[in-house]
Amino acid sequence: MPRAESRGPSAALFDVAALRRAEFPWADRGEAVYLNNASTGPLPRRTTAAIEAFTRLRAEPFRMTDEVQFGALVRARELCARLVGASPREIALMVNTSYGLNLAARALPLAAGDVVLTLDREFPANVYPWMALERAAGVELRRVPCADGRLPDEEALVRALDADPRVKVVTVSWVSFATGYRVDLARLGARCRERGVYFVVDAIQGLGAATLDVARCHVDVLACGAQKWLMGPWGTAFVYVRDELVERLAPSAVGWMSVRGSDDFSRLVDYDLTWRDDARRFEVITLPFQDFAGMNASLELLCELGPAAVEAHVAALAGRVVRWAEGRDDVRLVTPADPARRAGIVSVAPRDPAAASARLTSAGVFHSLREGAVRLSPHCYNTEEEVDAALAALAG
Repeated sequence: MPRAESRGPSAALFDVAALRRAEFPWADRGEAVYLNNASTGPLPRRTTAAIEAFTRLRAEPFRMTDEVQFGALVRARELCARLVGASPREIALMVNTSYGLNLAARALPLAAGDVVLTLDREFPANVYPWMALERAAGVELRRVPCADGRLPDEEALVRALDADPRVKVVTVSWVSFATGYRVDLARLGARCRERGVYFVVDAIQGLGAATLDVARCHVDVLACGAQKWLMGPWGTAFVYVRDELVERLAPSAVGWMSVRGSDDFSRLVDYDLTWRDDARRFEVITLPFQDFAGMNASLELLCELGPAAVEAHVAALAGRVVRWAEGRDDVRLVTPADPARRAGIVSVAPRDPAAASARLTSAGVFHSLREGAVRLSPHCYNTEEEVDAALAALAG
C-alpha cells in the first residue's frame, strides 16, 4: 500500500486515497458516507475476490485440494494470532463471537455458588450465555451497575472482585457497543491473574480499530467476530484460549475433528476421544471455508496497512467527532473524551436523537441509533471530509 506524506495531526501512515481506490471504490462515488463499521464493516475488493475464487473451486470440487481447503483455516489461525499477539495453537475458528463466549461459559470449570462478574449494559451476547449457566448450573451472574447509569464503573468492578472470594470469572466487552467506552484490559487482567480469576473478553467492537496484546492484558479467553472492524464476511470469527488453559479445558460442543488423529481421513472409525493438544479441540467442523478465505484477505490488508497505523487514523477521525461535540451545548458526548478510554465508536446524544438520526439518513450518512444516542464509527478508509459531512447533518 503506498505511503503518504504527513498532512497534519489526522494524517494516516498509509495513503487513504489509494486505499479507497484499490479496495473501496464505492467510497468515492458519492452515493453514501459509511460511518457504521461498528455494525457491519465493508468487504474490501480483495476479500470479495478471494471468496469468489474459492467458491469457483467449490463449484467444481475436483479442482479443490486439501491443501487449499484446510490451508485457508491454517492461514486464518496464523493471522488471528498475529492480530492479538498469540500463537496459532491458541486460536480456534468460530462462526461468531457468541459461540466463543458460550465456549467460555461452558468449558471453564465453574460450579454452583461460583460468581461471574460483568459490567451492566453489556451487549447481550456477553450476558445470555452466563444467564443460561446461572439457570443450568447455579452459577451466579452479577452485573456491576454503571456509575452514572451509562458508562461502565471499573472501580466498582474491581471492588466487587476483591470483596468476594466466590468470584471465579470476570467477563467484559473491551469496547462498549453503545457508548464506545474502552475498558482498561491490562489493569483488569492483572487483577484477575493476581486473584486466580478467569478473564474473558468480547473484543468485537475493539479489534481492528485498536490494537491488543492478550498476554500483556492477561486474557484467558477472547472471542471476536470478523464482520465489523475486521471487515470480514459474516460467519467468520475466532476465539483465543491461553495456552496454559487449553489442555485443562474440555470442549462443550464436540466436533469430529476435535480429536487427535482426525486429520487422517483413512482411519475415521478408529474412535479415540483424545482431544487435540491445541485450541483446535474447540472447533466444530465444518466451517465456511470460502468465508475464511475472505477473512484472510481482509486481515492481510490490515496487516499491510499496519494495525497501529489504522488505530491512529481511526483515533484521529473519532477525535474530530469528540471535539465537535465538546464545543456544542445542544449535544451531549456519551463516549469518554479521553483517547485512552475509547476506540472507534463515538456516541453523541443530541436533544432529539431520532430527529438527528433522520437528518443523517437523509444526507446519506450511514450510522446507528443505539440506546438513545447517535453512534458514528469511522474506519481506515474514511476521511475527515466524510466525518465533517456527518457533523454538518447532525447540526441541522
